[in-house]
This record gives sequence, structure tokens and C-alpha cells, in this order.
Amino acid sequence: MKIKCEYCNNYMDENEEKCPNCNAPNKDYKRVGEGVPTTIEELKTWYSDHHLPPYETTRFFIGIDYKEPKAFGIYKDEQTGNFIVYKNKDTKERKIRYEGKDEKYAVNELYLKLKEEILNQKNNNKNTKNKDNTKILLLVATILGVSFITIITLFALFYKPPKNGYYTINGDNYYYGHGNWYIYENSDWKRTEEPNYQGDREDYYDGESYNDSSNYSDITKSDIYKDDWDSSSDWSSSDSWDSSDTDWSSDW
Repeated sequence: MKIKCEYCNNYMDENEEKCPNCNAPNKDYKRVGEGVPTTIEELKTWYSDHHLPPYETTRFFIGIDYKEPKAFGIYKDEQTGNFIVYKNKDTKERKIRYEGKDEKYAVNELYLKLKEEILNQKNNNKNTKNKDNTKILLLVATILGVSFITIITLFALFYKPPKNGYYTINGDNYYYGHGNWYIYENSDWKRTEEPNYQGDREDYYDGESYNDSSNYSDITKSDIYKDDWDSSSDWSSSDSWDSSDTDWSSDW
């Protein structure tokens, strides 16, 4: 699909990293890094290597033109030779995310959506476990005293996990993602502890997306982020996948 460059108004392919006319960055470009699957068969292997549940559980159908509601998928249309990335909504209505000859681009579209869904499912599992742990602590608290109950209850009610994205705290640049904090030091990103701050954490929040005018680099292009991004997709057999939590009414 052709899109218009916001700097020079020249048209370019949506999967180009930079405008061929003025060399301005394409803000909608999706990075494909090393180790990322580029074919349907590679995506199948990646899915299997990360020990993900069956397609019927995750609702991601790789290499399959699945017709039933609540499904994401990719397949090659043998008649046209096009690669098709789709979503079947809860109403069974199909929305096409991509249709074209570029297999690498098509695979990356579904791959990024699958990664996003894995993180959502892991967060859901983490929240469930936190609630279970809170129940245990409350039980212990009833034995130890009312004051402890009050502390635990308030923590459970008011603690919110950080938003994914960039932060500026005490003059330093941070990023939170995949359950980890990162700090930008000596022209590189490093894993760190949660920084100290006063007041509301969101007062220090810069946003989820990288800004080219920032005085730090794009963390999604750093080696440590790519390693964490991929390892965060390993699925544990002790976790449960509940596709009912997925937004099946949206187009993607």
C-alpha cells in the first residue's frame, strides 16, 4: 500500500524505512530485526520453538485460511500468489490487514501482533498471580493483625504497574517494557532497577513511541531490548491462555 510522506508529500511503500525522495523516516515503518521470521514456515518454527499453545487456543492460525470467528491468521492464496494477513472478528466478519506479494512484510505483520498478544496474556497471568498472592497475604494479615491488613489492602488497590514507554526522571532517560526497567548511559541502554521518583510515576512519562529529536537512541533497535523482546515470548506450561480477553470487535 502506498502512503504519503509527511515531509515532502511524495508517495512511498508503507514498508519502506525512509522516504526515497527526501530520506525522511517513515514513522509507520515496522522494524524487522535479526532472528525475526520472514516466511510462513519460519513463523511456524518460531511459534513451535517458543512452546506456544495450539492454534485453537491462541487463535493464531499460521498458513491456514481459517473461516471461523475470533482468529488471526496468515496464508498464501495459491490462485493469486498473494500473502494474506487477516482477522476474523467475533461477528465472523473478516478484516484484511495485508494482501500482496511481500511475504516478509506479511509475516512481520502477524508476528508483531502475536508478540503483542503474548505479552498481554503474560500480563494477565501476572495480574492473576498477584491477586492470588494478595489473598494469601490478607489471610496471613488476619492472623497477624488489622494494621497489616490495611497496608496490604491499600497496596493491592492503589499499585499500578508502569506504562510501557520512555521516562525522564531526575535528568536521566529510562524505558520500561517486558517487566524490566532500562537506563540510557554512555550511549547505550542497560537494564536497571526501578528509579526513585517523587509523586505520581506518570508525571515523568514521555510516551510509548521513540522521538527522533530525543537525546537517546531508539531502545527497540538495541541488542538488549531485542534479546529481552524475544525471550519474553517463551511460553510457560504453567501459564494459561485466555483468548476471551482479546479485543475481537476491533479491525486489528
